Amino acid sequence: MVSVGERLSRARIRAFVGRDEELGCFERALAGDPQAPFAFYVFGPGGIGKSTLLRCLADQARGAGRLLVEVDGRFVSRDPDDFERAAGPFLDVPGTVLVLDSFEHCQWLESWLWQHFLPRAADGTLVVLAGRHTAQPQWTADPAWAGLLRVTELAPFSEEQARSLLVAAQIRPELRDRVLRFAGGNPLALSLAAAAGSTGCSREEIWSPSADVLRTLLAGLIGEVPTAAHRRALEVAAQAHSTSEELLTAVLPEEDTHLLFSWLRDLPFMESTHRGLHPHDAARETLAADLRWRAPHAFVTMRQRLAEEYLRILREAPEERVWTVTDELFYLFRDGKILARLRTWSREDEVHDRPLHPDDLDVVLRMAEETEGPASAELVRYWAQRQPQAFSVYRLVSTGRIVAFTARLALPAPPDPQDLATDPVVAAAWEHTESTAPVSTGEHIGISRFSVYPERYQVPSRVIDLSSSRAQAEAARARGRAYGFAVWRDAEAWAERVKGTLSDTGARPRVGDHTYGLFGVDWRHVPVEAWLGRFISAVEEPAPSGPPGFSRATFDQAVREALTHWRDPAAFAACALTRTRLAADLPDPAQELRALLRQTVDDLAGDPRGVRARDALTAGYFSGAPTQEAAARRLALPYGTYRRHLRQGLDLLCEALWRQELFGP
Repeated sequence: MVSVGERLSRARIRAFVGRDEELGCFERALAGDPQAPFAFYVFGPGGIGKSTLLRCLADQARGAGRLLVEVDGRFVSRDPDDFERAAGPFLDVPGTVLVLDSFEHCQWLESWLWQHFLPRAADGTLVVLAGRHTAQPQWTADPAWAGLLRVTELAPFSEEQARSLLVAAQIRPELRDRVLRFAGGNPLALSLAAAAGSTGCSREEIWSPSADVLRTLLAGLIGEVPTAAHRRALEVAAQAHSTSEELLTAVLPEEDTHLLFSWLRDLPFMESTHRGLHPHDAARETLAADLRWRAPHAFVTMRQRLAEEYLRILREAPEERVWTVTDELFYLFRDGKILARLRTWSREDEVHDRPLHPDDLDVVLRMAEETEGPASAELVRYWAQRQPQAFSVYRLVSTGRIVAFTARLALPAPPDPQDLATDPVVAAAWEHTESTAPVSTGEHIGISRFSVYPERYQVPSRVIDLSSSRAQAEAARARGRAYGFAVWRDAEAWAERVKGTLSDTGARPRVGDHTYGLFGVDWRHVPVEAWLGRFISAVEEPAPSGPPGFSRATFDQAVREALTHWRDPAAFAACALTRTRLAADLPDPAQELRALLRQTVDDLAGDPRGVRARDALTAGYFSGAPTQEAAARRLALPYGTYRRHLRQGLDLLCEALWRQELFGP
């Protein structure tokens, strides 16, 4: 007979992915290898797989016949004697393995552990600690601990490992890419998303995380959020590509953003870069998706605030700052239908651009000849001599190898006859301006003349993203720019991609063996900011479900959303509860639903269980308290007690309204 514990252990081993180096090193330590460490310290952000790894290490220890002592840092008191009593066998029984999880919750014990507790360990013992923060540097740098301590920062899964997890979870192939994009290699996000994908999708649906998955991810990845202001700061970081203190101040002017930025920077899933804070992909996707679900009006409002700030920077910032702003603006709207056709945020081909250097010219000419032919290469040579500053060369960040080049020409009116005679594409652009709205002396046109990336020729790529951002920034900053043009060889495909942003001029100039499409915009008629606004307005929001599609879980979410927006009439009127059967026959759904909600909350007091629940709901949503903590103070209750009453109130309220949804009043 196999015990339940043994069956659980075997199931964990079958489902476990990656971490081979950590498992191997621990196995050698269990076998008594004198070169193996005594203490294993594992750290990383929430959801990265620390607890899962510790469970596997614990299973290894049991399998080796070791006595196992497991301690959860969340429940350790501040008295070291209590910890010592909990871990007692570690000091007395040779070969004991001590596993301490959630160490960030008792990090104050660290110095005591290294100095006073661990040196007293019994013979042959091992210790494994896991937390969100790295070990204190005095121990990792201490020569006495050098051979005894192994510190490991757990990284996200590689794509291969992540796919292996989804295959093991029997996720259908058509759902895997979507789950991978959402989870970003984070093991917790992958596991929860896989569970949702296994049970929550029909074959025709696109995978999307349920509210329950999102809440679990938020709890695991982020933990407790101190105040509403901290929540808004998180929402900025979730949407902005990178968050500086200056950006935070601009979009949250009423808050102490120095304090909020310091808090964001200390979060274990937040990476500090030269452009600001950049959250782990899984945390970002979770925050953004949770905000969309929990407060769609707040989501749109925050995105609009950020867009306005980026547009201000585009107008006013110094030259060295403006080059990245359109990239950051477009990142806000990356789910929009137009941007989805035009841009990619993949980092598989991460490149950086630099001005053309004379030593680069031979490589650039070879690329042009290989992809577009010798006639095009001669035009590259011509323009590199006349406007070398128009060229950008793109190198792989990883190796420095040149992989692409682009050229964005600025051509003043009247056109140069030599240019017209030499380059059929430029001649076609000037001909179009003459036939539509001529360019006056003192004005000029811009033309993205070349975009050559042999490995991904003229398909959406990081090279096109960067070049487009620079072209749009130049258009916003340049004085006297009358037209902007882009040139693509596959005219039919690009006509579909640029629909709504650039007009097809109909010109099809020929260079060598190839014909090109010419697409343009008249900046005198469509200001750059209005043009960028087309992307903003084209973001596709999820289509609302009709009344017949509301499940009990969806209905409960709609009630909670309505309460969240109680003090914002416009947001309340747009919330999902107004699309339930409950509101179907109401002459004024928003106003009458507000009255119904308030009355139903008051009616809870008729049930002996509901008096405190009614008070918690009233204080939390109707009284004007700015935060749930403030609502608890109004009721003179400890926060934990208040939250318990509030949860009970929400359950009772949802149950009462659900009965009306099904059977009527």
